[in-house]
Amino acid sequence: MISCDELIDACEARLQPERFKDYTVNGLQVEGRRQVGRVMTGVTACQALLDEAVAWQADVLLVHHGYFWKNEPVSITGMKRRRLATLLANDINLLAYHLPLDAHPELGNNAQLGLKLGLSPEGCVDGPLGEGLLWVGTPAEPCDDRELAARLTRHLGREPLLVHGHEGALTRIAWCTGGAQDMITQAAEAGAQAFVSGEISERTTHIARETGISYLAAGHHATERDGVKALGEWLATRFGLEHRFVDIDNPA
Repeated sequence: MISCDELIDACEARLQPERFKDYTVNGLQVEGRRQVGRVMTGVTACQALLDEAVAWQADVLLVHHGYFWKNEPVSITGMKRRRLATLLANDINLLAYHLPLDAHPELGNNAQLGLKLGLSPEGCVDGPLGEGLLWVGTPAEPCDDRELAARLTRHLGREPLLVHGHEGALTRIAWCTGGAQDMITQAAEAGAQAFVSGEISERTTHIARETGISYLAAGHHATERDGVKALGEWLATRFGLEHRFVDIDNPA
């Protein structure tokens, strides 16, 4: 067992959330018991994940998507009331890290996705590595966009939606997990021949076809499972905590 403050301090030192202008609160969102030994991780603090945390008697629930987003209703009613009541009644701490967990050069969602796909990062288009969100790099083994789609299917367990825009081998690939489809123009301007993200909008198809960049929508949830899992594993190793990652299925 360690103090929750010690666990939070370790997360803050590793992820440095103060560097990010985010849409939500990074760090402790709901306070629970002060001594912690069990950490559950998951992508989103939905009710199904909360119920798993209660059943496992978790002390900390650590997620990528927490609560208190910019412009959301502030009233504690309905779904929000039920979620907060579950945490408070069971004395569970809720920690959430959004952009800091996308950007981290080792534990982050982009870093973990790059490792799975065998991509060697050159840096980020929109900032230094560790702060930027649009990563760019080269594949360890040559591939075209269909082979890249096959690799995503193998590693994420779901087939991506492929918009074919580039002919031939890919030597420069950009990626940003989650809902970053509108970074496709930046990716194309940076010389990427393919761009991987989570979601797709109607306009994304036309941009891909007309700028000659292939686009792969691999799922918001699927592309963001590995960062929070890696953070949980790191905490477990560092402090000797019990860690369990729970994947609540989400087709989006």
